Amino acid sequence: MIKVGIIGGSGYTAGELLRLLVHHPKVELDFVYSTTNAGVAIHEQHPDMIGEIDLEFTDTVNLNVDVLFLCLGHGRSQAFLKTHNFSETTKVIDLGNDFRLKKDEKYLNRDFIYGLPELQKEKIKSAKNIANPGCFATAIQLALLPLVSKRKIKDAVHINATTGSTGAGVIPGNTTHFSWRDNNFSSYKVFTHQHMGEIVQSLQQMQNDFEVPLFFIPNRGNFSKGIYATIYTKYDGSEEEAKNLYKSFYKDAEFTTISDQEISLKQVVNTNKCILHISKKNGMLLITSVIDNLIKGASGQAIQNMNLMFGFEEKTGLKLKASAF
Repeated sequence: MIKVGIIGGSGYTAGELLRLLVHHPKVELDFVYSTTNAGVAIHEQHPDMIGEIDLEFTDTVNLNVDVLFLCLGHGRSQAFLKTHNFSETTKVIDLGNDFRLKKDEKYLNRDFIYGLPELQKEKIKSAKNIANPGCFATAIQLALLPLVSKRKIKDAVHINATTGSTGAGVIPGNTTHFSWRDNNFSSYKVFTHQHMGEIVQSLQQMQNDFEVPLFFIPNRGNFSKGIYATIYTKYDGSEEEAKNLYKSFYKDAEFTTISDQEISLKQVVNTNKCILHISKKNGMLLITSVIDNLIKGASGQAIQNMNLMFGFEEKTGLKLKASAF
């Protein structure tokens, strides 16, 4: 059993971590840190946890836990680690964006490894600290890595991806209010989204001279969970060749699957799966990628990384099935 601590325990990401960790057979939940909810029962903030957990939030930490999950707002993880001197044996998994880029991977006495298992599972196994990928970045990278691995991307890549309202966090805002989001659809941060840096970094890890432009349009959907991404680019080969490339690339991946049928969000919501569909039309290869933004795009992938770091079977605590209706 390993002792686990969670920092920033009141948000959606921490809520999913709790839901998954409370029944993880190798985990003992040591503390859930939240300065705004200290002394409050966890199930009061996360009502789905009633009957599952009897812990309260705390404003103190155990500096010697085996693994620490940071579920803080983007840009806040560095400050927290600077003011809390955790043991050198404590492994840190950051779910923010503080350590994802190479220029930020070294901080204090910690070296962070980018935690996309389908890209660098062996490095994750020996890592002491993980920078968990972003949600859009996960869906898009998994759609493009097989092509880049064989230098098959020759022309601009066009990406259109829609995320649920939970992607904006638990604190309400103008674009997450039900009256605004319901029966509505909008784009934001067109061509400038913060996940672009980590996406390009991973593609260049596979192909160091990769300089093909990526045109990414992120959208807000009027649903709660999930990311539905469609990506297309010119492709010289056949559809069958592309499908075989993807199936070969992901043949040993525990959570990434290629579907021969068209796919939908309900196949992945509440699971740690990424499902891809490949087709070719009018000289364009179309890759559709679907994930749950809070699980494969955040908390589930963080637990997948934890399992690899501690030598557990990769699917431990993550054998989740979607609901088809």
